[in-house]
Amino acid sequence: MKIDKILLISTIILISFGILMVYSSSNIWALYKYGDALKYVKSQFIFFIGGLFLIGILVKVNPSIYEKYSNKILFLCFILLVLVLIPGIGKVRNGSRSWFGIGPLGIQPSEFSKLGLIIYTSKYLAHNNKDIKNIKKGLLPLFLIICLFFLLIMLEPDFGTAMVIILTLVGLIFISGPNLSFFIKIGLIGLVGIVGLIAIAPYRMKRIISYLNPWSDPLGSGFQIIQSLYAIGPSSLLGKGLGNSIQKNFYLPEPQTDFIFSIIAEEFGFLGVFFVISLFFIIFYRSIKIALREQDLFKKYLTFGMSFGIILQVILNILVVTGTIPTTGVALFLYS
Repeated sequence: MKIDKILLISTIILISFGILMVYSSSNIWALYKYGDALKYVKSQFIFFIGGLFLIGILVKVNPSIYEKYSNKILFLCFILLVLVLIPGIGKVRNGSRSWFGIGPLGIQPSEFSKLGLIIYTSKYLAHNNKDIKNIKKGLLPLFLIICLFFLLIMLEPDFGTAMVIILTLVGLIFISGPNLSFFIKIGLIGLVGIVGLIAIAPYRMKRIISYLNPWSDPLGSGFQIIQSLYAIGPSSLLGKGLGNSIQKNFYLPEPQTDFIFSIIAEEFGFLGVFFVISLFFIIFYRSIKIALREQDLFKKYLTFGMSFGIILQVILNILVVTGTIPTTGVALFLYS
């Protein structure tokens, strides 16, 4: 498999900058909590090296293997999502039973499900391309499977990951060419479903209220977004400089994960934000070009799906930390 050098270099630069920012945003908290300022950056660097090693292996694997075993991959993801819901097996973090704890590391089966669903949906669309315009025969079976996984992830609950998955797969299905009326119906059903999910979970309603007016509960549901805006607001063109963030000093919760973009803005200003967003755009653009050149339908859909998943997660994270949408708990891709 031929490697897109621009895509690879952009990814490595983005991750390298991310390692730097993980250290800058977490060193004070890590020193206070663990007595080791390098606690989080060590883990990030290990994953970086592991990722490079994995890339070296995956470029030698024919993507058709994923197509061949897509059903088994999806079934394994289903089993993991069920297991993580069982007390004593799944670990609760930040109010969500969505983790398997392995020593100091945590693994989210929902992240594997994200990949598994993209692989399965790509195969399904490639093999049922002629039936896509038929809702009952073509799309309904696929949507029932997607809804099942959505339900399992919402039971954790992990609304952010569930939304990334749904939006990614809807985008992937959209480019396969179904009737637009189908999306109107799905959109209306989805809107009703989101209202219902908000209504049955009081903490989600608090997030909506804090989104509309963070100062209605500045020490509770509005705390994160207020502290995030304190970081972003005065950042100016060049920011305060590397390591000079004020908000990372026990003000902004999760500065090294969900809200690391706020620290980037605070320390590197508009230029830092522009640099990071530009690299993500290059990665998305190069991925779309690869997808458009691909002749094999499965590989085409798979590349589109991976591209949509990445850019949607980035967009949702940035919208959250800037207060444009309610907090969803979506981390910045490649940075946490």
